[in-house]
Amino acid sequence: MKTGDSTQKTVLITGATDGLGKALALLLAKRGYRVFAAGRSSEKLAQIDAVARAKKVLLESVALDVCSDDSVRSGVNHVLAKAGAIDVLVNNAGVNYTAAVEDLSMEAWRAQFETNFFGVLRVTRAVLPQMRERRSGRILMMSSISGLITAPTQGAYSSSKHALEALSNALRMELYPFGIPVVLIEPGYIVTGIGKAAADLSKPYVEKGGPYASLYEQFFISVSAARERSRTTPEDCARVMLRAIETARPKPRYGVTSLYYFMKWSKWLLTDSAMDGILRRRFGVVREN
Repeated sequence: MKTGDSTQKTVLITGATDGLGKALALLLAKRGYRVFAAGRSSEKLAQIDAVARAKKVLLESVALDVCSDDSVRSGVNHVLAKAGAIDVLVNNAGVNYTAAVEDLSMEAWRAQFETNFFGVLRVTRAVLPQMRERRSGRILMMSSISGLITAPTQGAYSSSKHALEALSNALRMELYPFGIPVVLIEPGYIVTGIGKAAADLSKPYVEKGGPYASLYEQFFISVSAARERSRTTPEDCARVMLRAIETARPKPRYGVTSLYYFMKWSKWLLTDSAMDGILRRRFGVVREN
């Protein structure tokens, strides 16, 4: 894709009714892309449709649940029927289950991977055939700093993002012959709805107390402080994704926020023990007497 060339380009964005996905959907629509904003909530879908009408941009909502084979098939077929092709797929839908590995229920572990990994796989496999046949397309994967490092209580979320990184690495090699770049987007802390949703999902584990009670307390104190310090907005992240979409030769990874770059270089330069020490101090993890 040539820089700035949005002519007849169709973009499908999952998780596009809130946060980073919504910011990208509105930015791309403003720049002339034909945007299909996918999500599960009928209320939020109606809201983004209203915003699109008010701004007079080419954006249409699509009901799509990444956890459902039928919903994904129906949603993708709907977009293809209306637009003829999907030029860019942005796998943005995600959820965060925050709890200690021992505490988190097996049901929650499965739900974490069903959205963040299998949901991405499901949508990608549905979109890929028409991209491959046309030898044209681009796929953006919304990863995270948690795809590089793992904080305490983030075992499930980080595992899903590490799996997403591996999936993207494989796809980047497999799709190279067909001219389809696969690009990872790796944000640090950005204030979006996923933070509140994660706090709500963690309530049963936080409220029950137990051996990890102090860990939960320290984790949320640290995360709240980091989010308050963060000056990166969803719109900033959307502009990074725009570069990944429009540049002729995208990089395999695009970091977002200064914390991402600090952690990336620390992981490269420091030993695992040193990184563990940084994370223990950051999240107040101490050995009990």
